[in-house]
Amino acid sequence: MQRRTDATKRVKGLGRDSSGQSLVETALIVPFLFVIILNAINFAYFFFAALNLSGAQRTGIEYSILGSETPSATALPSAGPITTNTSVSYLPVQDLADMAGVTSSGGALEIQVCTGANGTSGSGSSQTATCTQYNSSPSFTPDSDPEAPTFVLNRVDVTYTFRPLIPGAPFNLASLAFCSSASSCTFHRQVEMRAMGR
Repeated sequence: MQRRTDATKRVKGLGRDSSGQSLVETALIVPFLFVIILNAINFAYFFFAALNLSGAQRTGIEYSILGSETPSATALPSAGPITTNTSVSYLPVQDLADMAGVTSSGGALEIQVCTGANGTSGSGSSQTATCTQYNSSPSFTPDSDPEAPTFVLNRVDVTYTFRPLIPGAPFNLASLAFCSSASSCTFHRQVEMRAMGR
């Protein structure tokens, strides 16, 4: 009988000694879980921004070459201004207007539109479309079409600067892969499409 009592005391003693083990394990694991979850949220936001940004300039470039084919228009649409709903630069702004930080006037969105409707520069095979910048967009050099002057390459550049949803160094591990700094990210996308020279 004495043996069972000693064994029971040992088992009970072990139980009392390990009572804080789960609390310590939880305290060690929870910060890592928060880092993983919050980085997943930031990564999803980066993906959302990149996806919307890739669609925005495609809408603008398609309109720049097909705008004259609509029943109400007889000429290529103008490059801007951003606030005119029949301009090429208006469409990318509207595509990104639902994202945080972008207002109807452009906000953190910089746009360059190169279109034959603005005119052309150069001659012969080195002819390029004239570019117009909006919202202090940097200037990007347009390419000439291989079959210029019969075709002109229209180009739309969209540069979007935004802040991560969850700021802070431990929660911006995903931003280190996509952004130049932890406090803001700048994505630049461009699309070129050829249009008949007019």
